[in-house]
Amino acid sequence: MLLALIFIPFLAGVLSLVSRNASLRYFLLGTAAVLHFILTCSFWFFPPAALFNNWLGLDRIGQLILSITSGLFLGAGFYAISYLKNEKHQQIKDFQEDIIFSNVPEAIFICCMLFLLASMTFLALSQHFGLIWVAIELTTLTSAPLIYFHRHHRSLEATWKYLMICSVGIAIALLGNFFLAVAASTGGEKPVSLLAGELVKYANVLNVKWLKAAFIFILVGYGTKMGLAPMHTWLPDAHSEAPSVISSLLSGAMLNCAFLGIFRTFQVCTAAGLGDFAGDLLIALGLVSMLVAAVYIIRQADYKRMLAYSSVEHMGIVAIGLGLGKAAVFGSMLHLVNHSLTKAALFLVAGNILAVYKTKRTNDVQGMFKVIPISAFLWLAGILSITGFPPFGTFISEFTILKAGIEQGRFFVSGAYLVLLVIVFIGFATICIRMTQGSPEQGIEKVALKQRFLSVVPPAIMILLILVLGLFIPSTFRNFLHDICMLVGGN
Repeated sequence: MLLALIFIPFLAGVLSLVSRNASLRYFLLGTAAVLHFILTCSFWFFPPAALFNNWLGLDRIGQLILSITSGLFLGAGFYAISYLKNEKHQQIKDFQEDIIFSNVPEAIFICCMLFLLASMTFLALSQHFGLIWVAIELTTLTSAPLIYFHRHHRSLEATWKYLMICSVGIAIALLGNFFLAVAASTGGEKPVSLLAGELVKYANVLNVKWLKAAFIFILVGYGTKMGLAPMHTWLPDAHSEAPSVISSLLSGAMLNCAFLGIFRTFQVCTAAGLGDFAGDLLIALGLVSMLVAAVYIIRQADYKRMLAYSSVEHMGIVAIGLGLGKAAVFGSMLHLVNHSLTKAALFLVAGNILAVYKTKRTNDVQGMFKVIPISAFLWLAGILSITGFPPFGTFISEFTILKAGIEQGRFFVSGAYLVLLVIVFIGFATICIRMTQGSPEQGIEKVALKQRFLSVVPPAIMILLILVLGLFIPSTFRNFLHDICMLVGGN
């Protein structure tokens, strides 16, 4: 059953690549997304057995990442069908010039989308640090052609920056894996394998110095892919230049995959008594990420780059919650879900805005409620959610982290965290209120009734889920998150 999760999107991707029929490719994309989601949901009721001597398995944190990935891909997949039917050639107003985009062939686009789902699934199931490294590298290779979809010099630059910076990061993470192997082979009489469960079980015999070095290198390496500052520099360009449907997957799902590698390493460090050491590093990078995002979000001129820097901010929030430990870990895991749903919805709505206004410049987008009222409502709701405004779920998760920090006496961390959240809120509010209110420029066609069903339903469902999580967290899901907290000593 576990292998089916990987092979369903992989085989669908191969078939879509060789198919010459557009309708068949759309069918393969939608069918693979639905089957993957159904199979993922079934694992909540019928846990699958591990494979290959526990190299592939599904523990609690892997199940969370897998569920987020599968759910987001289901929405993004159906959105992509509508997107591809409209996006043959489009002209937009860039900051310096008018650009006519020439798109990557549709077969390659759908194939790489499905391959990306397969690689992210492979990562969620990987229990060996070597496999985790391979899977994260696969997510880079399968997503790069998607960023280059528009075949413009800006998208080419963003793709190369993405490949180069993430490749350096993955190389640093490889060194971290080597150091982890040394820590496992020199700490005790019998070498310990790089299976996550075995490393946690025998953490007391690991070499502490080599384990510290391993965590630093893995944090920097995977933190690059996760978008933590100051290693984040690929993210704003890649998310801004990629098609909006791909940006939703990159920000909502792929960043979580890199976080999984960091979480498993942190789990080993916690079991070895290095929780404070690792936690302080996570908090430091988290605060730096929030600071960088706050600086760039204020007066941002590109609404897709604004969302990209918001991803840097929220990955910092997740890192801070994990680093604080205890109750903050619960807030961090809940925030992982909240951010993924909200940011995916916002990028999908950003695609609707771009399709109508033909520009990414915030100053050129006004009067959304008069032009595209449904998307305008979703955009405003998503902005309120991403800035932690009640009653959305992000308020609960951010408040939980803040409360835990204060209870632990980490007043500087809590104060800086709160101030940066306020700055980001002001930046978002200033930009987005202007976008939704006012009068549109002359010549903007009123297309509210022409918006395709598949372009508004997926983000609407995601926003609704965030609202539900802000009002009520089911006990089953709450207990599930508690189980994840216990993996790193949280409560």
